[in-house]
Amino acid sequence: MSTESLRRILGGPTGLGTSSLYPAPREEPPTAGSPVPGLYHHPVAEPDPVRTEEVDRRSKEWAIDEIGLYPPEWEEQFDGFGIGRYMTVCHPDAPTVDHLMVAARLMVAENAVDDCYCEDHGGSPIGLGGRLLMAHTSLDPLHTTPEYEPQWAGSLHDDAPRRAYRSAMDHFTDVASASQADRFRHDMARLHLGYLAEAAWDQTDHVPEVWEYLAMRQFNNFRPCPTITDTVGGYELPADLHSQPAMQRVIALASNATTIVNDLYSYTKELDSPGKHLNLPVVIAEREGRTEREAYLKAVEIHNDLMHTYEAEAAALAVACPLPIVARFLRGVAAWVDGNHHWHQNNTYRYSLPDFW
Repeated sequence: MSTESLRRILGGPTGLGTSSLYPAPREEPPTAGSPVPGLYHHPVAEPDPVRTEEVDRRSKEWAIDEIGLYPPEWEEQFDGFGIGRYMTVCHPDAPTVDHLMVAARLMVAENAVDDCYCEDHGGSPIGLGGRLLMAHTSLDPLHTTPEYEPQWAGSLHDDAPRRAYRSAMDHFTDVASASQADRFRHDMARLHLGYLAEAAWDQTDHVPEVWEYLAMRQFNNFRPCPTITDTVGGYELPADLHSQPAMQRVIALASNATTIVNDLYSYTKELDSPGKHLNLPVVIAEREGRTEREAYLKAVEIHNDLMHTYEAEAAALAVACPLPIVARFLRGVAAWVDGNHHWHQNNTYRYSLPDFW
């Protein structure tokens, strides 16, 4: 297949590894926030405001009325997160709002587990493993004896994060294939393993080497979100294509890059919160003896390297496996990467940039 033929199938701008990834030229949108200077990214158009508002409305209705996820005093934070914008900009190919809601519920549930078990709202590294294991059974059901199954089933309603996981997973499996559901469970186990590594370092006051931190971030990252891009898009990338090493590498690189985006945009927010929060600039500063500014700029370079490698690997995979279903999935992952940056850049309720320029 010629390069021109591939471009006709996939569309999009040229550049290092980008020609095979995008369905249409992106527009420079009006923005509420400034991007991190020097950060390699692709601007995207503003998401559909009607869909955005509807996802916000339905997500809040689900969180309050259906599962009782949070108390009234958390409402401003829920609204400030902007789940509707996040999902709509990350999944532009979702055929319906119902498909967007599949992703929205899962992300809200994941954030509830992170906040309530690990972070701001009562989280602690102490005992985290037990809490995460019980929560994971909301996604990956326990198969046990009749004597003990009712006790497990009752435990799924014991706290808000487990209720959220259980409900979100029920909605997900209504539309996902068995293979897609199992793929998601696997990636959530990866996520929980990353949570536990970070918690163990917290308990021992250990600052990892930079390479160790990046290894942890490959697990404690956004991977469960782009991995379901086909489910949200209303189709399925077959398991044999999803599991091939080249595809797994593309997904991992994309997820790693998007997670460093979070480290960069949440940097000042984490510095202002109680305790010591590990993020890439903090680890670089301590382990490599750099100033805060130098460490932050080095983290930008690491992100850019990951992005360039991701795009080159995705382009190579599109050429090596020129199937329309592969092209579609790669476009979905690319849209998620770009949308994730757009949401972080524009969520000025949560994030502000350090004064390093």
